[in-house]
Order: sequence, then structure tokens, then C-alpha cells
Amino acid sequence: MLIIGIAGGSGSGKTTVVKEITRRMHPHEQVTVIPQDSYYKDQGHLSMEERQALNFDHPDSIDWELLVQQLRELKAGKAIDQPTYSYITCTRQPETVHVEPSDIIIVEGILIFTCKELMDELDIKVFVDADDDDRLMRVITRDIVERGKNVEWVIDRYTKTVKPMYLQFIAPSKRYADIIVPQGGHNKVAINVLLSGIRKMAKEREQD
Repeated sequence: MLIIGIAGGSGSGKTTVVKEITRRMHPHEQVTVIPQDSYYKDQGHLSMEERQALNFDHPDSIDWELLVQQLRELKAGKAIDQPTYSYITCTRQPETVHVEPSDIIIVEGILIFTCKELMDELDIKVFVDADDDDRLMRVITRDIVERGKNVEWVIDRYTKTVKPMYLQFIAPSKRYADIIVPQGGHNKVAINVLLSGIRKMAKEREQD
């Protein structure tokens, strides 16, 4: 089993990189994606107003213990019931996603390089980089279309939490990356290099 961590700021293009990797894998190369966002701590005990004010870009917002535990279970060949999270209500949902172990596991999220226990489980660490303006435009589009927010709310949140947290936690974590992918999924050369590295390491694991 090969475990790949893909980090980067909000709107950097991480999801595009993940989709491109999974799309280009051969049919026999099983890939499972574990999103960091599924492991936000449940805030159902707070009022909706309090939930809306939470900082979701701080490492303390993630249930790292559960994420690492379930990743280790997958490595041990055990299936997991992955939690689900709603951005609309800011709460963990009763539904879970059954996930079976696979040859390649991709852990994707903005903060995954801020948790040492998680990083110790990663075989390849990838940081997806992008210009601030590009990231902001993607965040605005995503939060309006997928999360029901308005432009004013998105820009206010970006100014108060997304950008400061990026500078404090996410940008510094770039130094832990084995591979840096500039301009996200649009960088075909970087994607090719990454895929080549994944296949080479996976083959070496099979021979061990």
C-alpha cells in the first residue's frame, strides 16, 4: 500500500490534482481518496451563529486522532466507516462512507502537513501551489456554488481567517513536501512526474 498526502491552500487546485491522478491510473491500480474535510470536529453543540464564526482553517478544527486511527486501520488491511461533514450546518452527519483498503490511498487537505502523526504515515508528500489571486477566485466560486454563501461572506472570511491561516500554517508546511506542483492540475508536466513517481514507488513496494 502506498499513501500519498496532497496539501495546499484553499483553492490551490488540490482536488483537480487528485482527480487527474485517479483519472489516469490504470484499471488495476485501485485508488482511495480520504478527504481531510470529512474529519472536521462536530460542532452540533453550538448555535448556528457560533458555528458560522468558527475558524475552519486552523489545525485545531480537525479530528486528527480519528483520521490517523482510520488511516492506520486501512494500512492494516481493515475497512473503515469514514465520517461525513456538512458545510451547510457545520456538523458531522449521521451517515458514514464505507471505505475498503486499496493499493493507493490519497489523503487530501489544506492542513495535513501540520499533523506530525499523520505525516509519519505518508509515503509521498505533495504540495499544490497557486497564486493568491487564483486561489481567491476559486474559493469564491466554490463557496457560492457548493456551500450556499454570498460574495461578501466569502471575501470577509478569506480576509479574516483563510489568508491569515494560510500564512501561519499552510504556506510554512510546504517545506515538508517531496514534490511541489505549481498551478495545480493545469501543470501537466508536474502531474506526469508525480504519476511516474507514484508508479515507481508502488512497484518497489510490490517487490519487497
